[in-house]
Amino acid sequence: MTTMTRTLAAAALAALVLLSARAEAADPPATTITVPEMDCASCAKKVGGKVGEVPGVAKVEYDVQARTLKVTPKAGSTLSPKALWEAVEKGGKDPSKIEGPAGTHTKKPAA
Repeated sequence: MTTMTRTLAAAALAALVLLSARAEAADPPATTITVPEMDCASCAKKVGGKVGEVPGVAKVEYDVQARTLKVTPKAGSTLSPKALWEAVEKGGKDPSKIEGPAGTHTKKPAA
């Protein structure tokens, strides 16, 4: 390999690393909702659908085994813990905890 080829390869690798780091940093922080009664895929889908209707939600992933929902906001959005809590209730379940950028809540948040 010539010196110029090595230099170009090193520059390309550095650019990829930089872009990858920026992509990870751009991901908004997720909120995790614990729903003890969410014990099947059907109810997880129902609850997840209601949570997905909350303004600012980009993605909802559920883990039936862990009984949690991972809620990712849209870029630049801040999710309301109260709205997330109420969405779970609209889905027919009671959340026991919401953990995210707005803090940890074990009771329905005031806002």
